[in-house]
Amino acid sequence: MLMNVMGADAAREMMDDADKAAVDVFDLSSLRKAQRVWDGVPIRKRLDVLRRARFAMSQMARAFSEAIPWELTRTPADTRVAEGLPLLAACRFLECNAEKILRARHLGRRGLPVWLAGLDSEVRRVPHGVVLVLGPSNYPLFLPGVQALQAIAAGNAVVWKPGKGGVAVAMLFAEALYGAGLPRELLMVTEDSVEAGEQALRSSVDKVVFTGSAENARTVLRECSARLIPCVVEASGCDAVIVLPSADTGRVVKALAFGMRLNGSATCMAPRRVLLVNASEDRKRSLVGGLVAAFGEVESTRVADDTRLILYEFLHEAKLQGAAVVGAVDIEQRPILVTEARPEMRLARSDIFAPVLSMIDIGSEMELLAAQEICPFGLTASVFGEEREARRVAEMLHVGTVLINDVIVGTADPRVPFGGRRESGFGVTRGREGLLEMTAAKVVSVQRNKSLRTYEATGKVHAELFDGIIHAMYSQEPGQRWSGVRQAIRSARRLGPK
Repeated sequence: MLMNVMGADAAREMMDDADKAAVDVFDLSSLRKAQRVWDGVPIRKRLDVLRRARFAMSQMARAFSEAIPWELTRTPADTRVAEGLPLLAACRFLECNAEKILRARHLGRRGLPVWLAGLDSEVRRVPHGVVLVLGPSNYPLFLPGVQALQAIAAGNAVVWKPGKGGVAVAMLFAEALYGAGLPRELLMVTEDSVEAGEQALRSSVDKVVFTGSAENARTVLRECSARLIPCVVEASGCDAVIVLPSADTGRVVKALAFGMRLNGSATCMAPRRVLLVNASEDRKRSLVGGLVAAFGEVESTRVADDTRLILYEFLHEAKLQGAAVVGAVDIEQRPILVTEARPEMRLARSDIFAPVLSMIDIGSEMELLAAQEICPFGLTASVFGEEREARRVAEMLHVGTVLINDVIVGTADPRVPFGGRRESGFGVTRGREGLLEMTAAKVVSVQRNKSLRTYEATGKVHAELFDGIIHAMYSQEPGQRWSGVRQAIRSARRLGPK
């Protein structure tokens, strides 16, 4: 294999060449031709390619870390645990489970309506064709990498348009797959420019998987709707951490500080709101003091200039509405805590990518649900407290994932799907359901009944027959069902044998 023996110098040379390796245009017809051949390859052999690529990528932790854009607030360990480890786990999940998940499902006779006797059906999962993966800039390897692996395992070809600065790490991933035996025509990495994304969307691919902001998602959906291209949207969030009276405040503080630190808080499911339920003043002071101390130890990060201006505007507005702000907007941004916030404040309803956390006092369950409804996003939510009570609260939340006594970490489980609700998107990636998103259902039905009666023109006696069948099979009362049986038999005799 090419990549499992790659040293640091070779990796750096590849990264230097990454921009040249990425394509600014691609030939959709060649992708389709390669995909049709790939679809004919037995899935076990497709998964063997993924297995060899996983072996190669397991030796590339340093190369991946060095390829991550410098703008991201990362340590090499962060990249390994937030991108490398979950990517490899997702790959192994596919190796172990994809063949079973994608296996054709024969329906048999159980549940088949009697009036369809002789019909034999199966449901197959078939690839869409060419899948466009529009990757984000904040997690340039893990998120689009898993999507690409799932698409390839399902028999698709992939066009990967990286987020800003993500070309080098995408090319490292691609080279690992090429070295493992994947034909190059099946995975093409484009430039990371907006123009490359627009061109890819206009190329009439067969499915789009988008990860990014809700605002950009709307642009993508407009393009997809014009061509009726199905789309999975993993958009951003403004995620809540619900702190119940039974919660361990020490754990809450640690978890929130982690959410502010991870990737410089540039994570779609980073905590943005704390919904503090029925807290005494002493408990609230204790939590605020713990957070202020913990936030003071979090390394500063750089946020985009336009984001910094929006953050300043939101904080100024929150102050005018009675909130207290601990921290200030700066070029080197440290986490900001906003207390006495209210659910209707724009700060508490926006998918801003900055380390800021609003604390909202909640007096009742009704207030809790109202606070959730005011915020238009529904990606994840965390509930801290006694498990039984937390589970009950989780049932009420209109989000894609609920984490109990945890933030962010549990979503890395390769077995579970990930996706949002409302303005956080629709469809899922990862897990069994994410793999199925990369396929379409195709039904093959065989009619083994030799009778030709189905094709006859219908008349009055047929209507009586069908009425009898309807009453016999679907009426509530036993008497009605027996009456239907008798009517169906009489009508069938009048029609005679065929």
